[in-house]
Amino acid sequence: MVIDPQVVQHLLMERDRRHRSQLLSAREQEVLALMAQGYSNAMVREALHISDGAVAKHVGNIFAKLGLSPEDGNRRVLAVLAYLGDE
Repeated sequence: MVIDPQVVQHLLMERDRRHRSQLLSAREQEVLALMAQGYSNAMVREALHISDGAVAKHVGNIFAKLGLSPEDGNRRVLAVLAYLGDE
């Protein structure tokens, strides 16, 4: 059996992202859980009673810890998929 190298690379990257999500702080996990529920940054701000800047910082940290760059496409969706993979 032969498996396309791109498929293998994609699977390994997803596994790595799921593993990296364990490195998130408790607050980052809260933010990511709300993102998974479809919350916008403004909705996260209201739910957690934090500033816009704090939300942006947490979201940025989530992307960085999951190894997501702007070139990856929709980082928010990819972060949520990594979160759901841990469930």
